[in-house]
Amino acid sequence: MQVTVEKIDDINYVLRGSVDNKVIEDKVEEFKKSAEQNPDHIDTAPDGSEQAAAGAVFDAFIAAGIKEAKIDVNTLLGQPALRKYEQKEDSVFFEVELSVSPEINTDVDYMAIMPKYTKPVPNPEDVEKKLLEFASQQAPFTPVATPKSIENGDVAVIDFTGYVDGVPFEGGSAQKYKLKVGSQSFIPGFEEQLIGMEYGEERDITVTFPSDYSSDDLAGKESKFEVKLHEIHEQKAPTPDDAFAQRILGESDATLDTLKEKLGDQVISEELSAIYVRDLKPKIVEGLLGLFDFTLPNNIVEQEIDAKVREKTRHFSEEEHKSYMEDKDKFVALRESLREEAKATIKRALIVEAIAKKEKVDVDENEVVSALTYQAMMAGQDANELVKYYRDNNLMTSAKMGLTEDKLFGQLLGFHK
Repeated sequence: MQVTVEKIDDINYVLRGSVDNKVIEDKVEEFKKSAEQNPDHIDTAPDGSEQAAAGAVFDAFIAAGIKEAKIDVNTLLGQPALRKYEQKEDSVFFEVELSVSPEINTDVDYMAIMPKYTKPVPNPEDVEKKLLEFASQQAPFTPVATPKSIENGDVAVIDFTGYVDGVPFEGGSAQKYKLKVGSQSFIPGFEEQLIGMEYGEERDITVTFPSDYSSDDLAGKESKFEVKLHEIHEQKAPTPDDAFAQRILGESDATLDTLKEKLGDQVISEELSAIYVRDLKPKIVEGLLGLFDFTLPNNIVEQEIDAKVREKTRHFSEEEHKSYMEDKDKFVALRESLREEAKATIKRALIVEAIAKKEKVDVDENEVVSALTYQAMMAGQDANELVKYYRDNNLMTSAKMGLTEDKLFGQLLGFHK
């Protein structure tokens, strides 16, 4: 096996070479014999040995190229990208692109591009409003004194079962579920159709799941819900006092002022978060992209373009998919339209990774799961389903990267001091 190496620039390489058919045939026979002796270790499908042998030969080709190029395997980024595969009369020709990690000089003064901001001061009226909201949320639910029909803002106690194509779906049913009508915590259109229901009434509600719903099995699907109203509940908020603060904070010496101080901190945190998302984060990203200059790994950029194409076409109609499959130029144009965005995404990720390493900022999987659980709760989605969706679609790494970025930027801005 002979492999030639072309070094495109300081981090990108192209490996080219041919493998004799005899080498592949011998490898297939080797795998077939191994399959006969160890049937549990090799795919027993008819072409299992052929696939395993092809994979082994390709891996050997890559290993030979890495050795020829004198590349440290620990510096490789992503998976090698197969650019050309050509079956010839007596051999198979491979052309593969791979990349190593770029050198990113984190000794530059990246603190100089950190935007200035003024830390918010809690408005006493906002604190009082949050205190009353908090007291209301902590109040127990009790049935309203006089039965009535559902109005917007009511807390309805309902049974519901959801069906797609006449079949109940997992997570689509509950008994005596308390739903605040108008909270937008359910599928769009569901809560509005509850208005006017009387005690004991049963009603069919038809809604369509959003096209970007976390579960692919439900995204874009029409669903019918069978709903029964039991009763309407209300929360009568207690008057906040020292005893209320002690119960909420779990501190025997707490006072109402102590609770207000903590709620003030929460108000500040919410306002600061809004300023960060709206103003600070975009400026930091723009500043970092302009500050750093290094070569991007071609194979990672191509993989990012593929990911963006998949996301963009995820909810295409069958006709739209067909038009791109039949028109190669149209598909190429779609990919190229996403190239600059993909390059910026990869450059941003590599910068954040390098600075986070220097600043000793890390995010573990538990933090990712917690963040996804909170996201699901705020969107009225099933947390387990959302986490499963991220894992099944290899999105946990990107979620971790997003959290790492926010944690790093927050540290550099001094949010955590």
